[in-house]
Amino acid sequence: MKIGHPKDFWGGVLFAVIGLLFAVIAYGIKPLGIPGYAMGVPARMGPAFFPFYLGALLFVLGVIIAVGGFRHTGPDEKFPRFHWKPIFFILGAVLMFGLILKTVGMLIAGILLVVFAGFGSAQFSLKRSLILALSLVTFCALVFVYGLKLPIPLCPDVEAVQSSIRFCRG
Repeated sequence: MKIGHPKDFWGGVLFAVIGLLFAVIAYGIKPLGIPGYAMGVPARMGPAFFPFYLGALLFVLGVIIAVGGFRHTGPDEKFPRFHWKPIFFILGAVLMFGLILKTVGMLIAGILLVVFAGFGSAQFSLKRSLILALSLVTFCALVFVYGLKLPIPLCPDVEAVQSSIRFCRG
C-alpha cells in the first residue's frame, strides 16, 4: 500500500503515538507494573480522567488522519527533510534554563535561554537575540516576581554557588 500524502500520514502517526502515550500514563497498565491514576467518574473526576480521555481522543484523531494519508490521490510529493537543529537548540535551552535557574537566577538564565534557543534559527542575530532576551527577562521579572510575587530568584544564589564550589574541591 502506498502512502499518498506523507504529511498527513506521519502527522497522524505522531498524534496517535502522543495520544496513546498520554492515555497509558494516565490509566497505567497493571499487568506490566505501570501504575496509573484514579479515573473517577464524570460527576467526580479523578486525576486520570481528563488526560486519559484527551489522549484517547487524540489517538483516534491521529488514526483517522493517518488513514486519510493513504487515501489521498494527489501528485507524488516527498516528505520534507526533518530539521533537527532548531529542536535541539530549543529543547536544550529550556533544559539548561531549568537546570541553572536556581543557581544563577532568572535574569542570567533567561538571557541564556533566549540566546541559546536563537542559535537554532538560520537568521540568528546576536544583537536581536540580546534585545529580545532583555525585553523578555524584564517583562517576566515585572509580572512573575513583582506582580504575582512568585518566589523566583532574580540574581545568582551566592550560597548555592559557594556550596557547589566547596563540593567540587572535596
